[in-house]
Amino acid sequence: MTTVLELVGHVLILIGSVISLTAAVGIVRFRDTLSRMHPATKPQVVGLLFVLGGAMLILRGNVDIWMLALAGMFMVLTAPVIAHRVGRLAYREQLGRDGLLSGDERSPDGS
Repeated sequence: MTTVLELVGHVLILIGSVISLTAAVGIVRFRDTLSRMHPATKPQVVGLLFVLGGAMLILRGNVDIWMLALAGMFMVLTAPVIAHRVGRLAYREQLGRDGLLSGDERSPDGS
């Protein structure tokens, strides 16, 4: 017999899976690196947090909950750093679409 918490856990896992699926579709569909950075970080991290939260509700009372919490914290802390590094590299290598950026903030004259 399932409890209400287990049912909520299953719903959270389902929601997180759908969010992660839409992030994967966005990564495949967008054309350039700068556009792909958003679905590669924000929806992917939120989807993972929903899945981990649902798993924590289902596994409550188990020692593996702390490993899930560590995995979630690691993802939240590293995803922005990775996105920043990828964005800088794409900007430096000029892998974005023409006209996507309106000005060059790194140039001395700002244009």
